[in-house]
Amino acid sequence: MKKLGLTFIAALFTLSFAASPSFAGDAGDAAKGAKYAKKKCTMCHSFGAKFKKKGKLGPSLEAGIVDKKAGQTKFKKYSKAMKKAAKGGLVWDEANLDKFLKKPVKFLKGTGMRTFPGIKKAGDRANVIAFLKTL
Repeated sequence: MKKLGLTFIAALFTLSFAASPSFAGDAGDAAKGAKYAKKKCTMCHSFGAKFKKKGKLGPSLEAGIVDKKAGQTKFKKYSKAMKKAAKGGLVWDEANLDKFLKKPVKFLKGTGMRTFPGIKKAGDRANVIAFLKTL
C-alpha cells in the first residue's frame, strides 16, 4: 500500500510538470529569435545596428529591455496603459515578456500593440526573448 501511494505521488508530480503551461523563457535560440524579430518586429520597432530596417511606430529596443522597467526608452508616444504600468513598476522580466508577447492586449489592456496579434508558439516567444536578452 505504501509503495502504491509513493508511485501515485510520483505520477502526480510528473504530470504536474507535463501539464503545466510552457514558459517561453525556459529556453530559446537567440539566432532564431533575431530572424523572427527582423521579419515581424521591425515593422514597428528598431534594433539599432542589428537590422537596417527601422520601424518608427514603437520604441527602439536596441538598448535592451529584458529585466528593465517598462516605458524607460526615449520613446515619447507610450500609450496611457504603458505609462500606467510603468508607474506601477512593471519590469520586463522573462515571464512578463512571455505573457505580453503571447497576447499583448490581454496582458496590458490599452497597449499601443493592439494591432499585433501576439506570438502563439511558445518556442517562437522563447526565441524572441533569447534574442532580446542579447541587446
